[in-house]
Amino acid sequence: MIKKGNRVKILAGKDKKKEGEIIEIDRANNRAKVKGVNLVKKHVKSTKEKKGGIISKENFLDISNLSIINEEKKNKQKEVKK
Repeated sequence: MIKKGNRVKILAGKDKKKEGEIIEIDRANNRAKVKGVNLVKKHVKSTKEKKGGIISKENFLDISNLSIINEEKKNKQKEVKK
């Protein structure tokens, strides 16, 4: 099961084969945000508190396009190869 904080690999889309950490999950729509992946440009209007401009932020990916990376298994494989 995919949870917030898991490391995942992207299986499809423009960021295929990239890895990142899940920062947010939308279970109702089966979507997740991955840190540093699927970046989109957002135009933000300036207010009294915040400066406006164009910012980059993560957008949601479908959970079916993600694969969990098992860190323990990866480390064991490296030890066996040595």
